[in-house]
Amino acid sequence: MPRRRRVGVLAASARASGKRILAIFIARNREFYRDTAGLVWNMLMPVLMIVAFAFIFGAGSQTLFKVGLLNGNGTAPSAPASSDPINAFLAIEAIRFVPVSEPEAGIAKVARHQLDLLLDPSAPSRYWVNPESPNGSVVERLLLGATAVPSENGPSPQRETATGAALSYADWALPGVLAMNLMFSSLWGVGWVVVRYRKNGVLRRLKATPLTPLEFLMAQILSRLMVVLVSSLVVYGGAMMLLDFPMRGSYLALLLIYVAGALCMISLGLIVAARLRTEELADGLLNLLSWPMLLLSGVWFSMEGTSAAAQALSTLMPLRYLVEGARAIMIDGAGLLEIAPQLALLLAMAAILIAIAARLFRWE
Repeated sequence: MPRRRRVGVLAASARASGKRILAIFIARNREFYRDTAGLVWNMLMPVLMIVAFAFIFGAGSQTLFKVGLLNGNGTAPSAPASSDPINAFLAIEAIRFVPVSEPEAGIAKVARHQLDLLLDPSAPSRYWVNPESPNGSVVERLLLGATAVPSENGPSPQRETATGAALSYADWALPGVLAMNLMFSSLWGVGWVVVRYRKNGVLRRLKATPLTPLEFLMAQILSRLMVVLVSSLVVYGGAMMLLDFPMRGSYLALLLIYVAGALCMISLGLIVAARLRTEELADGLLNLLSWPMLLLSGVWFSMEGTSAAAQALSTLMPLRYLVEGARAIMIDGAGLLEIAPQLALLLAMAAILIAIAARLFRWE
């Protein structure tokens, strides 16, 4: 074949290949922008994330220290009278004051360096500090300096100590990371897959069998539960080999809280997949559910000191109770009785969500 003809054939082949690539490129772009739900989600997600962080943390000035206020009901105490020397300490803007309802929990946080100081402002006032904490020493000096002026309300606060090794961020975050992994695997493992079954006609064929919707959903739940627990065990074992993290509680309690959390998350994913027909919309809705839970459930940071509205919304998040229960077991050594409230809430949520998913489910 002459060289000129060979070059012409290659050029024609390249043009044909380019046209095919362009055709697929245009078709995929049309598929994307015609999918309104997916398009809106891709534009809306970053904005929602920015708004969420602003909502959680507010616009206040950044604080340097964290002090627990003991008042017995978990709400911030009212400002003391102007004659009270503690009033000057409570007015320091560089300190974030966190309400603490249980003295034992607050003292434990001081021992682990999670709180720089715990203050009981009631008369006679007293405080707990970890002498090994540098921040605690600074806050103690601020407190003693603010209360050094004699007053009719009594002497300076009584000093108590709470000693203990500092809890690293990795140790504190690990239970939340395990819960986060369980949440993603549970939600997408059923939510996205069931939608794909519907789109591909698998559910239409199953409809012709004696299988009921509840039976189908229970099979999905049990299958995903086994996969989630095995994968969580592998992650936990890998973390145990790499990190020297605390595990002070019962393994049985830890297993039960993760089983209850997985049931709750899987059921939530089935509700999303109950009627949807496209994976893109399912993916957007699953993200819409998972990211607020990540931000409002204490996975990466404590909800103490966040806005009141954020703390109120966090009570609606099932992931919060899973993280709380797992953290109490692994860090505080809690047993079944101590995590019974979180366990009961997760199981109750799971039962309600399964019933809703079965009611909403459609084969086509």
